[in-house]
Formats: sequence, C-alpha cells, structure tokens
Amino acid sequence: MAPPLRVVIGEDDVLLREGLARLLGDAGLDVVAQAGDAEDLLRKGLAHRPDVAIVDVQMPPRREDDGLVAAMELRRRLPGTGVLVLSQFSEASYALDLIGDRAEGVGYLLKERVGDVSAFVDAIQRVAAGGSALDAEVVGRMLGRRRPGDPLDALTPRERAVLRVMAEGKSNIGIAEALTVSEAAVEKHVTAIFRKLGIAPASTEHRRVHAVLAYVRSGGTGLR
Repeated sequence: MAPPLRVVIGEDDVLLREGLARLLGDAGLDVVAQAGDAEDLLRKGLAHRPDVAIVDVQMPPRREDDGLVAAMELRRRLPGTGVLVLSQFSEASYALDLIGDRAEGVGYLLKERVGDVSAFVDAIQRVAAGGSALDAEVVGRMLGRRRPGDPLDALTPRERAVLRVMAEGKSNIGIAEALTVSEAAVEKHVTAIFRKLGIAPASTEHRRVHAVLAYVRSGGTGLR
C-alpha cells in the first residue's frame, strides 16, 4: 500500500486551516505541518518537503499576495512538490504567475470548491502526481480572452471545449461526462489537440500538461 500523501497547509484563518486539516486527515492524507503566515509556510514547506502544499493567496505579513509569492518560491526550490493555491478571487493573473513556464504539479481553486470534498481531494492527488487542477471559472476567463493569432485558433469549438475541461484536470471519462459526449469522441478530440498544438508524443500525462500550458499561455496577454 502506498503511503498517504504528505501535505502542508498555509492559511491564516485558524478555523479554515483546522477545518482543512481535519477534512484531509479524514480523507486519508497526512497533514505534516500548518502555517499561518507566508514566511512560516515557506520555512515548514522546505523543512518537511511535502507531496503537496495547499496555500492561501492572501496571507500575513502584508495580506496581499504573500501566500502566492511563497508558493512560487516553494515551487522553485522544491520542483517535486505540488502546489495547490486556494483563493477567494477568480483571478487569472494569479494562476498565470503560479504556473509560469511549468504547468506540472500545480493547481488553482476557488475556496468555495473545498465544500466538494471528493473533488477537492481528487485535485490534490492530481497535483501530487504532476498533473494540473485549474478552477473552471478561471479557465473560462482564459478561454474568453485569447489573443488574435494564437495557437488555439487552429482548434475547433469542440476541441477548445475539450481543452477547457482538460485544463480543469479531468480525465477523458470526466471530460466525456462534462460535455455529454462519448469517451471515444473525447479521445479523438484530444489526439487532434495534441497534433494541432504541435505536442510531440510522450507520456499521456505529460502531453496533457503541456496542452494545458499552451492553453494558459494563450490567455496571458491582457490578463494582468
């Protein structure tokens, strides 16, 4: 049996932080440390080297984007640690800053999504495995603000819809359920997306992450 995923939580709201720890513990994850400010989060993250760090965007000391900055630094110094940011803001620029040039092992969810425990835990597991988990509302903003002439212009509307749901971290089965199409149809669309975006054959997860990265980059202009 594989050991439970090790998690560090960075959240300045004590009740929410304790609630997250209990929720994740009940789901079989191992919460190895908790932090109430950005500096403590970075320190404990580096000390414990967790599988995933769950981080609030706005944390002390400034209560601006301190948590996000700490998450980015943790991601830079521990490439093998996944980072899942929780925010009350549907801000695409925060997601773009976090992802940078590497979409592997990163997630950005609105705090309200935590209420769906199974989906939340699934997002943590995907991020720990090197996948991505982007909030549907943030992804929708990216999709609606593509710049002229970007690579996504080669995709059909259905392929863009598939890519949008893929960016949320869903499997082919999950995409099929979300779009009410067959899994076989999704597989054909995914293959077409890889071909049109020029993503060379590699592991399935690696190709999906790079497709998501191309998607996020296409929305970069004008989002900040």
